[in-house]
Amino acid sequence: MRMKDLIPEERPREKMRLRGAKALSNAELLAILLGSGTGGKSVMEVALDIMKTADGRLTLLGAMPLERLVTQKGVGEVRAFTIAAALELGRRSFEELAFIDKRPLTSPALVFKLMLPLLKGLDHEECWVLYLNRANKLLQKEMLTSGSLETTVIDSKRILRHAIEKQASSVILVHNHPSGSPLPSEADRRQTDILHKALSVVEIQLLDHVIVSEDCYFSFNESHVCKA
Repeated sequence: MRMKDLIPEERPREKMRLRGAKALSNAELLAILLGSGTGGKSVMEVALDIMKTADGRLTLLGAMPLERLVTQKGVGEVRAFTIAAALELGRRSFEELAFIDKRPLTSPALVFKLMLPLLKGLDHEECWVLYLNRANKLLQKEMLTSGSLETTVIDSKRILRHAIEKQASSVILVHNHPSGSPLPSEADRRQTDILHKALSVVEIQLLDHVIVSEDCYFSFNESHVCKA
């Protein structure tokens, strides 16, 4: 079934034209990307089915592997690429908006705001490194590792080498906890201490290690959990 075959109140494009994109549900926006239904299902039914596989959450849809998205009924490779590209553009837009003024990273709250678009909704741990100049402004962010469901290993030697190459004055370590709790494990504490000692040898400061969850974070520097 094509989009134009739907009754007017079910046409997302018409609704967008009349009321704007903000008036549309996530499924309606997804239906516009899909363009048409398949296998006897309307485009809205296909869109609703896709959202259902992601528990209705865009973050989970964005984190869904392409191989899984391709297998969803009514999707296929071309549509999977379209959906993934649209979600990635949205993530990048959010990231630019969050730090459009390039402010110094002077608090874990700002680090959380910067990194949440990259880490929210993941089902595995990722470890990122933020390299900063003397003014605490971001020189570069780099994904160090993408780990298992429960843990990731911090490569202190690699961080040290890259920090020297980038002439960074300080470093902030960031990783996520898919479990939802940002509290550090003993391994987190141990690896943070190892990295701190390695960087201090060349007078590069480890400003913080921030652990990100869905709606809160833990800061080693502040040593407590904060809500977003």
